[in-house]
Amino acid sequence: MEINVIPDLKRVAFVGNYLPRHCGIATFTTDLCEAFTAQFPHVQTMALAMNDRPEGYAYPEKVRYEIRQNDLYDYERAANFLNQHEVGAICLQHEYGIYGGDAGRYVLTLLRNVSAPVITTLHTVLEKPDPEQFRVLRQVAELSNRAVVMSERSADQLHDVYGIPHQKIDIIPHGIHDIPFLDPGFHKDKFGAEGRTVILTFGLLSRNKGIEYVLDALPDVVKEYPNLLYLVLGATHPQVLAQEGEQYRESLQERVRQLGLENNVMFHNEFTSLQDLKEYIGAADIYITPYLDREQIVSGTLAYTVGAGKAVISTPYRYAEELLREGRGILVPFRDSKSIAEQILYLLKNEAERNAMRKQAYLYGRDMIWPTVARRYMETFEKARKQNAQAVYPIPVTGSVENSIERLPTLKLDHIFRLTDGTGMLQHAVFSVPNYNEGYTTDDNARALIVSVQLEETRSQPGVEDEKHTLTQGLELGYRYLAFLWHAFNPETKRFRNFMSYDRRWLEETGSEDSHGRALWALGTVMGRSRREGLRGTAGRLFERAISTAIEFKNPRAWAFTLLGTHRYLRRHPGDRAVAQVQNTLAQRLLQMYRDNYTPEWPWFENEVTYCNPALSQVLIRYGHANNDSEALAVGIESLGWLLKIQHSDQGWIMPIGSQGFYRKRGEPAYFDQQPVEVYSLVSACLEAFRVSKDWAWYTHARESFEWFFGRNALNLPVYDHVTGGCRDGLHIDRLNENQGAESTLAFLQSFLEMRQFELELPSQQHDRERRATSDLLADHSPKAT
Repeated sequence: MEINVIPDLKRVAFVGNYLPRHCGIATFTTDLCEAFTAQFPHVQTMALAMNDRPEGYAYPEKVRYEIRQNDLYDYERAANFLNQHEVGAICLQHEYGIYGGDAGRYVLTLLRNVSAPVITTLHTVLEKPDPEQFRVLRQVAELSNRAVVMSERSADQLHDVYGIPHQKIDIIPHGIHDIPFLDPGFHKDKFGAEGRTVILTFGLLSRNKGIEYVLDALPDVVKEYPNLLYLVLGATHPQVLAQEGEQYRESLQERVRQLGLENNVMFHNEFTSLQDLKEYIGAADIYITPYLDREQIVSGTLAYTVGAGKAVISTPYRYAEELLREGRGILVPFRDSKSIAEQILYLLKNEAERNAMRKQAYLYGRDMIWPTVARRYMETFEKARKQNAQAVYPIPVTGSVENSIERLPTLKLDHIFRLTDGTGMLQHAVFSVPNYNEGYTTDDNARALIVSVQLEETRSQPGVEDEKHTLTQGLELGYRYLAFLWHAFNPETKRFRNFMSYDRRWLEETGSEDSHGRALWALGTVMGRSRREGLRGTAGRLFERAISTAIEFKNPRAWAFTLLGTHRYLRRHPGDRAVAQVQNTLAQRLLQMYRDNYTPEWPWFENEVTYCNPALSQVLIRYGHANNDSEALAVGIESLGWLLKIQHSDQGWIMPIGSQGFYRKRGEPAYFDQQPVEVYSLVSACLEAFRVSKDWAWYTHARESFEWFFGRNALNLPVYDHVTGGCRDGLHIDRLNENQGAESTLAFLQSFLEMRQFELELPSQQHDRERRATSDLLADHSPKAT
């Protein structure tokens, strides 16, 4: 089953070093995060920064979490933080030296514990790694949904050396700031270099930079161009500074004195601001990267200067070989001062060739500017999220039919008690804590009233002695929920209000048609199934006042909820002609809607499959069976079978139509976010179909739907929380919605209580006989996904 519609990306976390820490990864992470935020302001962004010292750094507000590099437990805590904040994508910067453990293996703990899709940018892909480097990088790539590299050579090495499939790899160039294509003389006066030829090298200083080979080349150049200035810009790398201080810089300065170049070489020992860096680059006539490490697969400094349209000379490390081909720069051998001198002189003497090189480089760099790179990352994020949603999880089929009653968990009402106060059922929760800010709804108090009636029936079942106290407490809450409905009804408008604030103020004069229909469903359930006379008397009076308004409704789901209530009511008062007339009118409207919209490929009531869809089928199955209406019964069975077909995965679990887009005719179904109320509707409708048809395939579908709550779903994660007794609010495309609101918890309890009641109703001998035919019936009747 392919997932074609996924919800919009709402939150992205960037993990790596971050400014003001002085290193290339910090600069890259900061620039990427800021560029992405600028391009996609509707997406919330945050950063998780690696700390290599106890005191940390003075990070900006964008950094929400700090990870101590050498504390393994910090990586697990960071994963929990990301899961708690429900990020939609994690963009990880990988370099061996910034994470703790051998070859940076601590980062694997973070990757194994996050629920969101991971997109990892690999800043180093070694051609000849040692065993531990190989193991760590391979696992990082395997635990990531996408791997980003900055060169074709890196992509090939990632595949050939580490075995990562090409289809998992994206090549996105190193981002650069957009520097205008200016004459170098424009900025030279700011550095006292007006009238001079400027050669530039910049970046954090360390011994692998090869600066000494440029210094050794300069005497031959200065002979012909005595006004030449070689500017070495950048502070010493913090790790080098910690290990050996300024020994390397001081050795270079001594070399300058020995070569007599004091007037031609200038060192700027500073970590330069972005604005100053742009001006330094703008002032350069030639840029040189004399690096000594052939395996270097990325260089931010080289990317910046190529994108700025500079004439570049470089040693042939991996990244330079790729970036400078096709006339965008000149390569010289490693540790070859003579070649460096020759190429500097060539460029200074051939202005036309130098300008042509600059133009080639600048045009190539247009695809490297940060806004463009940020959009490329968004494309990769979306690919990762879609692939994450389509991942197939091997979920074993649970036990046989005869053991299903033993598999049901113990009844647990803790979260219902937690969500209920003196007013009624609170609407939402933050995780498992009631959220007072969202107040109450008639919708949820109606659902809760139905559960109270189900608990009343459960108390009379055999084998519930251990649950008697819990059941009694739950029954008492029914009075509170009915009192809420009584207060919600506005006798002037003959409509229920729906939303109430926590301070008991109604937020609307008239609620939705759905909330009115659900209230009638609950009242009818009390009338038809409760033995408590006080509840029945109040419910009957309120039902009589509210039922006539239902005829005016336009929403077919409000009709369906009302019909669920009238069906229960008429079981106790079958002679009530007024209620029977409402039932007949609404059922016939549903039938006509089905006739108007039906095609063989789309046997449905509307041009869109939205929410609580099985309820439409269920009410016609009930109506048709109770009233000997063969058309209504056939429509109910056919439409429910079609719903199962489009919501059934090849692997055997259900995929409820999701709230992020639904399913329009001739469109593609949205399978996320999946919500528990949809699953309950399917459980209840399938049980209804079984009661009418005695076809065991329907029971199997009800059981499969119910098992969605326990992890037989697209994410292989339990939605029901056996610790709290609550139910999580659903499945996002890549994680659980960890909040446990009233609708979700009540949907689970309704499903649980209906399944338990149903299985106790089955005569054991019929159960054994018909169970043996289940597999044959499934083969003939079970809807399958296309």
